[in-house]
Amino acid sequence: MPRVAVEDNERMSFRIHSEEKALLLRAIAYAHIDLTEFVVRNAVQAAKAVIAQAEQVSLSERDSLRVLDALEHPPAPNAKLLAAARALPR
Repeated sequence: MPRVAVEDNERMSFRIHSEEKALLLRAIAYAHIDLTEFVVRNAVQAAKAVIAQAEQVSLSERDSLRVLDALEHPPAPNAKLLAAARALPR
């Protein structure tokens, strides 16, 4: 069963295989930083990459031009859109 993240605590705990921990300790010896800084720095970098990939939309040149054209020349509102606009509170 997954554990619920505690958001009001700046501490994290996790289990790691001894081989992986030995690898991390070897790396931090070369990097001249402590284990926490090494893990946090690399985890944050990986998190940013995952978020950027998930939130970025890549369009072809043709699709980019279609989006720009739709922004410059939007279609006329249809009946459903007009009805939704009228239903909005003032």
